[in-house]
Amino acid sequence: MRISDNGISFKHKYLALPVDKSLYSDRQAKLLHLLREIRTEAGLRQVDLAEKLGEPQSFVSKYERGERRLDVIELEQVCDCCGVTLGAFVARLRKGR
Repeated sequence: MRISDNGISFKHKYLALPVDKSLYSDRQAKLLHLLREIRTEAGLRQVDLAEKLGEPQSFVSKYERGERRLDVIELEQVCDCCGVTLGAFVARLRKGR
């Protein structure tokens, strides 16, 4: 690193700075709560849901804690396994705004 006339310049063309990738917010907390809620309402433990999804229990644990995000196809599969339509899930999520 060197100081130049216009500020700091770096030896390398690109500098990778650590970026906080956490998008945790109140809305995210509501989403995580609802994911757990639909599972428990269906009478399923994490291991039961994981088995239905063909995934390890850690898959369910990680998305319920917010360590992993679900894409829309995965979310639909979770909803199906819990007996909830994707539309009903989204309506419940929006209601909790």
